[in-house]
Amino acid sequence: MTQKVLRVGTSAAVTIPKKSLKELGLKIGDEVNINIDRDKKTVLIKPVFGLSPETAKIAKLTLNFINKYRKDLEKLANS
Repeated sequence: MTQKVLRVGTSAAVTIPKKSLKELGLKIGDEVNINIDRDKKTVLIKPVFGLSPETAKIAKLTLNFINKYRKDLEKLANS
């Protein structure tokens, strides 16, 4: 498949046809990893499924906080 590199503001973008998005299970706004192989001059785009490591860490910290302070948080919510 051949696609053009488009200007988007001061950046560049390559469009992905709707059919390809569907085949990959992607939708507008989803995150993808982009790997560049400079030797082979290739770009590999892979869908990101699940939480990123950063998001997973934040979720874990948030859950720990809620569990630790649950009673106080419930009091605040009911006041």
